[in-house]
Amino acid sequence: MTLTLRLFAAVFVLLLSGCATHTPLNLMGYHPHYEANVAPLPQAKALIITTSQATLGEGGKATGVFGSEMTAPYYRFTEHGLSVDIASIDGGEVPIDPISFKWYIISEDDQRYLHDAEFQQKAKHSIAIADVNISDYDIVFLAGGWGAAYDLGYSEVLGEKITQAYAAATPIGAVCHGPLGLLKARRPDGKLLVEGLSLTAVTDKQIEELGITETPQHPESALRAAGAAFESSTRFYDLLANHVVVDGIVVTGQNQNAGSEVAFTLMELLHKQRQMDSK
Repeated sequence: MTLTLRLFAAVFVLLLSGCATHTPLNLMGYHPHYEANVAPLPQAKALIITTSQATLGEGGKATGVFGSEMTAPYYRFTEHGLSVDIASIDGGEVPIDPISFKWYIISEDDQRYLHDAEFQQKAKHSIAIADVNISDYDIVFLAGGWGAAYDLGYSEVLGEKITQAYAAATPIGAVCHGPLGLLKARRPDGKLLVEGLSLTAVTDKQIEELGITETPQHPESALRAAGAAFESSTRFYDLLANHVVVDGIVVTGQNQNAGSEVAFTLMELLHKQRQMDSK
């Protein structure tokens, strides 16, 4: 069964238990609304990093970043006064998985993006990761999507940038396939960043349920193999699960449902750092 059919089947089942005030998917945990009391950070800058992989393999179906994994953190950051740049592995136009904008799955943040010319221009002209000065940013966020399985975990340059950010105590967030971007990073003592790190990412179960198993890296398997202390929650359909893990300055979310919560948590960490620095 194709990904679209699997998702449609799941949505159809959920429609049977719907409610007039919210979509059934929202009620069941998909793209949940999340708010936190975070003061504005008008002088801060955030960087969202995405994949550059536009297809499932060479000549395969269109893929890329999953829309809400880029749009949710972007809007949470900008709503709190941060300026946000978009980077990708190769730079240029960010490929966005077209399924992100299907009527039965599109998020409110995705809908905002479709009417946001400034954001669209940033995504069309993303900064190549090699050209990023990571010290310019107060927060770094790694978005996921199936495309990330092809490049985030293999990029030595990205690994170097995350290594630098971690050494500078910059809060680092990642969701879904995004934590693959941590694989090449190292701690100041030279050990792999993910070794012994408590984190989460999209589960092998969700990958199996969505039927896209041909990608070269599966986050849960790859992170466990690298020594991460992997955590997750589960539902009858893991697309509806949600889990966020904080380990020091690294904040990870299990899948597309965690984008806003991870963004808020990163801003809370930045606030705490600034309060400590001011003492």
